[in-house]
Amino acid sequence: MAVAAVPSPLLGSRSALRSTFLHLPGFSPWSEVELWRAGILDWTEFREHPTVPGVDPRWKGRYDRELEGSEAAYRARSVAHFARRLPFPEHWRLYPEFRDVTGFLDIETTSLSPFDGIVTVVTVHGRGATRSFIADEDLGELPAYLRPFQVLVTFNGLRFDVPFLEATFPSWVPPPGHIDLWPLFRRIGRTGGLKRIEQQLGIGDRSGVEGIHGLDAVRLWESYRRGEAESLKLLVEYNRADTVNLEPLLEYAVAQMTERLGLRRPPAT
Repeated sequence: MAVAAVPSPLLGSRSALRSTFLHLPGFSPWSEVELWRAGILDWTEFREHPTVPGVDPRWKGRYDRELEGSEAAYRARSVAHFARRLPFPEHWRLYPEFRDVTGFLDIETTSLSPFDGIVTVVTVHGRGATRSFIADEDLGELPAYLRPFQVLVTFNGLRFDVPFLEATFPSWVPPPGHIDLWPLFRRIGRTGGLKRIEQQLGIGDRSGVEGIHGLDAVRLWESYRRGEAESLKLLVEYNRADTVNLEPLLEYAVAQMTERLGLRRPPAT
């Protein structure tokens, strides 16, 4: 269930992850904002206050222990700890803290259903590299390649990319964190498909693959299977553009969500 945006005071240069209390049992966005308005702006300040407005004193000790666990998980860089506890729409908060283990992924397929289609090309972008995998060549190496990534970024991936990959690799376990840009952009008032949003914002580079869309990707694969080697090259370039463009789009979305919460990004060091 989506978490609605709520008005909030300016929190200053604070972490979007460390300023949230939504991973605590029973906390809503509104109760979180009430804490901020009371001057309790992060986990440390919560634990330092003997009493907290809106929090039953009988629960304060439990929340303190929960936040101690959060601090330990933060120091240990445990994405799984926060991914399990945060509502899914709040997984965007993981990116600024864990960008070094974030992977951007997009797939091409022969149909819209994993029950009557196959994965043809997959590109993964992140950790300083961009690699494409091709069916009947090296696609089987994909699960091992994804293993170091703890946060997956897709566009409509929960409904499309992940089900296809799970059908293709039944033993594959997706990374614990998943940022799906399709619902995230809807939260900031941007609707439509990936390419429409790119065009609206002027974000992304599609040099060499302008005008190619999903159905064209199916035709390119079919053409390649008939012996047209150039069709595979174009298909891979198209898939790589879809994948690499996810990174600046996520940067934009995180900046928008950060501003909506009243946060400012910490200055670069």
